[in-house]
Amino acid sequence: MTGLALALVLAAAFVHAGWNYLLKRSGGGTGFIWLFASLSTVIYAPVALAVVWWQQPPLGWAPLGLMFASAALHTGYYLTLDRGYRRGDLSLVYPLARGSGPLITIVCAIAFLQERPTPVALAGAMGVVGGALFLMGDFRKLRERGGHHTVGLALMTGTLIAGYTLVDKLAVAAFLVPPVLQDWAANLGRVALMTPIALNNPESIRTAWREQRRAIIGVALLCPLSYILVLTAMVFTPVSYVAPAREISILIAAVLGTHFLAEGDAPRRLAAAAAMVLGVIGLAVG
Repeated sequence: MTGLALALVLAAAFVHAGWNYLLKRSGGGTGFIWLFASLSTVIYAPVALAVVWWQQPPLGWAPLGLMFASAALHTGYYLTLDRGYRRGDLSLVYPLARGSGPLITIVCAIAFLQERPTPVALAGAMGVVGGALFLMGDFRKLRERGGHHTVGLALMTGTLIAGYTLVDKLAVAAFLVPPVLQDWAANLGRVALMTPIALNNPESIRTAWREQRRAIIGVALLCPLSYILVLTAMVFTPVSYVAPAREISILIAAVLGTHFLAEGDAPRRLAAAAAMVLGVIGLAVG
């Protein structure tokens, strides 16, 4: 992984953990998700249109199909992630979702995209994923606390992460769709898919805007930015390197959960963080 790709991915990690913290703290809900997706579409529309005008990318049926697939996968991702946050801690849901996603992504990238990561890079990926899993703690105690439903939602979220990562990798690398356009089109599709759901409960929209307006605006700005940075890195970097490296955001989210949401257990998180840092170094060297 080049220095530029690593810088893009690490910047994305900070931004990504930030908007997840805002979502968790706000309490989320369908109204919140629909509002920030709609606002993101409006905010980033001038940028996306400028990219189309400037680059004039080829937009045949295949790129459009990948945009729709990304929109569908992202819709499921946000709804599942929100349900997970409403049932469990940021420092549980985020690590499991983000840690399982890269593992699935790497397996699929090797199987279907013919990518061949070096042994050092694979070891680094396993360090990131292993650190993320260790961050969760004892599975038996988790089950005793009734957290297995939260774990199921987090693993489902991780599967959806793997799905949209591979779809978007194909779009930006194989079909040369500009990253900004790919993310904006997927966001527009997500708004269209979620609108019937959101309008079934208009009061949730009004309540979310009235009570969480600043958080909605923050997530609307940060969420697309984090993924655009990742997609830009994927243009010239194998997805099996990018997907695990971005999971350093797990450490950032754990710190936010520990210090601002009182989720505790700092020693274990420090040990897990050390494993993830070593993993990122392995990815950079590999």
